[in-house]
Amino acid sequence: MTFSRWPYPVLIALALLILPVISLGLAAMLAYPGLPSLEVLTDYRPKIPLRIYSAEGSLIGEFGEERRALVQISEVPEIMKQAILAAEDDRFYEHGGVDYMGVMRAAFSNFTSGGVKQGASTITMQVARNFFLTREKTLSRKFNEVLLTFKIEHSLTKDEILQLYINQIFLGQRAYGFAAAAQVYFGKPLNQLSVAEVAVLAGLPKAPSLYNPVASLQRAKLRQQYVLRRMHELNFIDDEQYQLAQQQPLVIMRGSQEFGVKTDFLAEMVRQSVYEKFQDQTYTQGFKVYTTIREKDQLAAYQAVRKGVLDYDRRHGYRGPEGFINIPSGSSSASYSADQLEEALLEVTDGDDLIPAVVLEVSPKLIKAYCRGGEIAEITGDALDFVQQALSKKVALNQRINIGSLIRLQKDDMSVWQISQLPQVEAAFVSGSPRDGAIYSLVGGFDFNNNQFNHITQAWRQPGSSFKPFIYSAALEKGFTPATVINDAPLIFDAQQTGNEPWEPKNYDGSFEGPMRMRHALIKSKNLVSIRILQSITPQYAKDYISEFGFDPSKYPAYLTMALGAGSVTPIQMLAGYSVFANGGFLVEPYIIQRIEDAQGNVLNKASPEVAGISAKQIIDVRNAYTIVSMLQDVVKHGTGIRAMQLGRQDLAGKTGTTNDSIDAWFCGFHPTVVGIAWMGYDQPRSLGDRETGGGAALPIWMSYMERALKGVPEAVYTMPDNMVALHINDEGLRDDNSPRIEYFYQENVPPEHSVATPSEEMKPAESFKDQLL
Repeated sequence: MTFSRWPYPVLIALALLILPVISLGLAAMLAYPGLPSLEVLTDYRPKIPLRIYSAEGSLIGEFGEERRALVQISEVPEIMKQAILAAEDDRFYEHGGVDYMGVMRAAFSNFTSGGVKQGASTITMQVARNFFLTREKTLSRKFNEVLLTFKIEHSLTKDEILQLYINQIFLGQRAYGFAAAAQVYFGKPLNQLSVAEVAVLAGLPKAPSLYNPVASLQRAKLRQQYVLRRMHELNFIDDEQYQLAQQQPLVIMRGSQEFGVKTDFLAEMVRQSVYEKFQDQTYTQGFKVYTTIREKDQLAAYQAVRKGVLDYDRRHGYRGPEGFINIPSGSSSASYSADQLEEALLEVTDGDDLIPAVVLEVSPKLIKAYCRGGEIAEITGDALDFVQQALSKKVALNQRINIGSLIRLQKDDMSVWQISQLPQVEAAFVSGSPRDGAIYSLVGGFDFNNNQFNHITQAWRQPGSSFKPFIYSAALEKGFTPATVINDAPLIFDAQQTGNEPWEPKNYDGSFEGPMRMRHALIKSKNLVSIRILQSITPQYAKDYISEFGFDPSKYPAYLTMALGAGSVTPIQMLAGYSVFANGGFLVEPYIIQRIEDAQGNVLNKASPEVAGISAKQIIDVRNAYTIVSMLQDVVKHGTGIRAMQLGRQDLAGKTGTTNDSIDAWFCGFHPTVVGIAWMGYDQPRSLGDRETGGGAALPIWMSYMERALKGVPEAVYTMPDNMVALHINDEGLRDDNSPRIEYFYQENVPPEHSVATPSEEMKPAESFKDQLL
């Protein structure tokens, strides 16, 4: 009896073991045919650079770097190959693409250290990733990387794979490949390098920006010592070579080109645009692209986004250390070597001025930390206020700052160390000329190195109240005026009216103020007034109307929720839309490339932008544009954008935008010479916080940029167009010469004089809902 039953548990156990293997095998079978072709590997050719320039002619970006020197594997000195293997993959010639022993070794090391200190990527895996795959950290990407690694190993010999790696790996200073790097850093060919020098180069692939000897000779030496130690352990060099290499001084070639401003997002946009025109020639012909980007504007925009995001992040408190690095109990900067600390920080991503550091000492009054690069920072006094809670033993361990905690440090304007953190929120800013659409600045996100998603062109977000000016503009074409009185009172709609579910809209503050003039409603961003306006002109009319501004009508279903910006836009679309108001009613298309030249200076392509008032299509009456500008100036002077008055100018106009639950925050505004769009939100939409609005989160970014962009620019005045009149009106929107209030009207829409109108007469363009006014 017992004998007859014992196989069942065994069979179940075997099934549990076999099923995952079968599933994995099936997944591999399905994914393998879709893997990229290896032709790009077998027909690999060097690429000379695509260079990108600012409007002033300064180099701001480069792709397809010309600093390449292809070498055959037989030409690579043995000591160079050994240094590479020691640093990156010492079992390269033994494994089949995935080093299972290395995986287990790294897993054990990471488990025992309590953090991620070792990786297990082989040289073949790096080739697969660098040639074909993104750096997103997902299981599917990693799975495809492993499959592609096997495919490469099956198709190419080990020497061919290593040759690809040696020729194409990025090593900093715009150098691709070890032969090019030898020239860049040491001014020598590979066969003239010393053991000490090959160790420097072999240490670069791990983190070329970190261990770049031009940027930091100290960090480069720390990495070099690690590589030399590995070479010695693997018997690639003997004791004498090891000691001599450790002592040899390094003479580094200097004079490399550094870009003056951060332009990663726009440079990538240019690269994609040029590639669409010239395909693979983009990287082989030495094209020069001159953009519309103004250096001072770009710098101002970049710094504005960084400050805006970090200020927001600081308002919402410290989330705790970024990670933990195991430092033996009782260790300090004296007993725990800089080499070990640099190695511990090796895998930590860069964050521009957010410098990663390891805590060495901690108390309620002092934090001492080792910064990447070797500096020891001390944080005391008020600089500890931000992290006081994290210094308490009452908080969870993963939120507490202890010895070994990985934190971010930043120097303030007084060069005092402050504790910061990598923000989770994103923001973007773009500015341009309303005259012809030339883009002056573009920052697509907080940090391109951590997130390449360009929020200016790729992020479809709800614009919230920043979309109301377009609805108001449509209403002006239907006979509304800024003096039209509309009721700010509750409304309830059923699912058929909204296209979704029953809806009882509210104003942001939850209050209602009754009948008010349309200008006043925009100043105070009254949602119920906007809905009544849209109800009067009809959603379908508004949908057709906004498409003239360049918005995608498919993103705006013809429902009343459109009044509150419930559709989807990109910041670049908002730039084009607001430019129409700023330039008097003309549609200009934002553009970033002025011209493209070949290596000899011949112009291959030149922009021919439509110019407002000359060749651009006029999509709204100049009187309409003037009226909207006038109301948007009052939004800045008296309404939700009043914070911008701190700039001390009277010629600014704009509108805040805050979506439901404060998921998106906007400020879209302009001066007659420049339009700017600022946005903030999370990539995975969630609330920015109950008290966060467009005026508090996005407007400071816009202000920071405009303060610098308009420095020295004289005050501008919008001139009232022909066929308009300025009249004195009373609170009811009627002509009243005794009132100090002035309003602007189309000649044909002048309100009645000295008559007491009923609500329906005051709201003549909206008779269809006069009952809701009463």
